[in-house]
Amino acid sequence: MTVPHQSGAARHEAADRDDHDLLAALLDGMDAALCAFDADGTVTHWNREAERILGWSAEEAVGRHGLAGWALREADAAEVTARLLGAMKAPGRQVDEFALLTKAGGRVLVRIQSSAVPGGDGSPAGVYCAFSEVHTQIDLERSVALSEALFGEASWGVVLVDADLRPALANAHAARALRTSRTALLGRPLGELLDQGVEELEGALQHVLAAGAPPAPTELWVTVRDQGTGVALPERRCWRSGFLRLATPLVEEPVPLGVAWLFTDVTKARLAEQESARLRFRGSQLHRAGRAVAECEDPMEAAALYLEFALAGFADHALVDTLPEPEPVPEPPVRLTRAASTPAGAPGAAAPAGAGVPVPYAAGHPALQAVERCGSVRAATDRSDGWAAARKWPDGTRHALATALRSRGRTVGVVTFLRGAARRPFDRADAVYAEDIATRVAAAIDLAVTVAR
Repeated sequence: MTVPHQSGAARHEAADRDDHDLLAALLDGMDAALCAFDADGTVTHWNREAERILGWSAEEAVGRHGLAGWALREADAAEVTARLLGAMKAPGRQVDEFALLTKAGGRVLVRIQSSAVPGGDGSPAGVYCAFSEVHTQIDLERSVALSEALFGEASWGVVLVDADLRPALANAHAARALRTSRTALLGRPLGELLDQGVEELEGALQHVLAAGAPPAPTELWVTVRDQGTGVALPERRCWRSGFLRLATPLVEEPVPLGVAWLFTDVTKARLAEQESARLRFRGSQLHRAGRAVAECEDPMEAAALYLEFALAGFADHALVDTLPEPEPVPEPPVRLTRAASTPAGAPGAAAPAGAGVPVPYAAGHPALQAVERCGSVRAATDRSDGWAAARKWPDGTRHALATALRSRGRTVGVVTFLRGAARRPFDRADAVYAEDIATRVAAAIDLAVTVAR
């Protein structure tokens, strides 16, 4: 079978037809409405979006001279036509807002961007105009402005996390909170940026990608890694976080693009709330202890009862050591005798130790230091084997707080509170509470000594 030979003119005609079909498809696929005019002001192009906005089809629009009488009121036609065709002589792009007529007789305010179309010799051959409804354009501009504001100096941290749970974009506030720069954190696993709290954050992000945003903000406690050494910084931060799932609107089925993570630091407020709750609980415990102690006949039993109430939510163990005789300022070497202790095998209530057993504390022991200073001494494990055993403390002890027992201007002994690995180290607020307990325990022990005499 032979293919008929096409002449050069036929080939050019077919190529022109293909170009025309391609141009029509491109114009009809645009999201913006578009129309074009030749140098005389005759409409040469009109796409589907223009038809959707104004109701006039391409067959009805193409070939008309100008917009007057059908897409423009006669009263506005002269000014609008002059503005549109004036774009052929103006440099760059010209933006205007006009009220156009719809086929149904209504009016719609549009924003038009017009620009000259150069001919083959470079002279203006016409003008094309891209337009959209003003409210649609304003919505788009608001969305862009919102994004720019969020990723500027917003008071909240904003991080866009992709579907692989890696930061894709972040604002300056978020970069400061993560102790890095906006570009340095991009594409890195969250585990390189955060230490504690990273699992909770990744879990929240995975939930948002799978099921959508939670109904309320979430508070996450995290520790940030030092980007120079990779070591977690000591302070814990509480970030109140909100999450939004991002999906592309350009496909029939929503496809998740990632998650917008917004957060703000509420550490100070949460710590203040925790401290307030802690103080209320401790005050309540001391009040209950006072009522219970009032029913004790034995002063040493009263001292042990104070410790029993004090241990709740405060420490795992407590030890009470007394001096042979109360002294205003104990002179070294200090010798202490065990007077009461909690069970050594597990946390529990303190109990009197009976006749008392001398405790062979080594020099520099926190209990001896507390007695010599007439104050409080805190100690924390160096994670070496036998650290607790060397100090005559129960196995598993990681943190200690020793406080001198003072009554009537004399030191009667020392109380030592111990915490295991599951608890945080003692802080200054804990020392204040321990000293409050110590005054009550010291008064009971002082009374016991007086009664014994």
